Amino acid sequence: MANRQIKIPRKILIAWFTLGGLILLFAPQKLTNKFQFAFARLFQGPLNVSKSVSLSARAQQPFSGLVTRREYNRLQNYLANIMEELTEERQKVKKLSGIHDRRPLEGANLVFADVITNSIDGSRDELIINRGEYDGLKKELFVLGDNSIIGTISDVSPRTAKVRLTTDPTSKIPVRISGLDTDRMMQGSGGSSAKILMLPMKHKVKVGDIVSARKRPGFLAAPMIVGTVTRCKKDDENPLLWDITVAPACEMEKLSDVAVIIMNPQN
Repeated sequence: MANRQIKIPRKILIAWFTLGGLILLFAPQKLTNKFQFAFARLFQGPLNVSKSVSLSARAQQPFSGLVTRREYNRLQNYLANIMEELTEERQKVKKLSGIHDRRPLEGANLVFADVITNSIDGSRDELIINRGEYDGLKKELFVLGDNSIIGTISDVSPRTAKVRLTTDPTSKIPVRISGLDTDRMMQGSGGSSAKILMLPMKHKVKVGDIVSARKRPGFLAAPMIVGTVTRCKKDDENPLLWDITVAPACEMEKLSDVAVIIMNPQN
């Protein structure tokens, strides 16, 4: 005799499942906890086998792409050092490209130097730089700061040199005011300024005029800016002359590096 299949109506199954769900929903927590623990014990074997297979698969994966936190930090620091060095080299190239485009420096050798000490107190305006005789420096060479003449070498030792700034009271260099066809001496007056001496009132001068250091064979091939006129009035002692104050073309007290011009360097 063939086995008779017992068919349970779908509505009755739905009713049983709904009733079972309601029983579990409203059953006491202790009873549902026991049910969960019983379920866990019943299927503990299959779950352990699945977990072991998962861990085994993970263990077989290569870890070549992972590094420790210490190694990661070391690599990050190395990259930061390389980027800083690259930035500094780019700045040097930018300075060189901007300076060599200027006619006064054609054929010149530029010796870049860092400022060791900066003494600007009115009575003495000078810099000490970390280049000297070993680098080809000598007295009276012109010194650049921010593409402008800031002074001349006044003293040299084998590895360092002293720069007398144009604002130092002992500094005197020949200059010319833009628009005029006459040279005059500019002397430092301290306090981050200088004076143009002995210019007659017949010459037209106004605030904002460019003042350039004049060319000097063997030291400077053509005029270069040294500052601007910040004040011009009649001289109190001699009304036929100008009293002209000049401010440097850069903030000397903020300079951290300079360049010394060596004209016609020997190869």
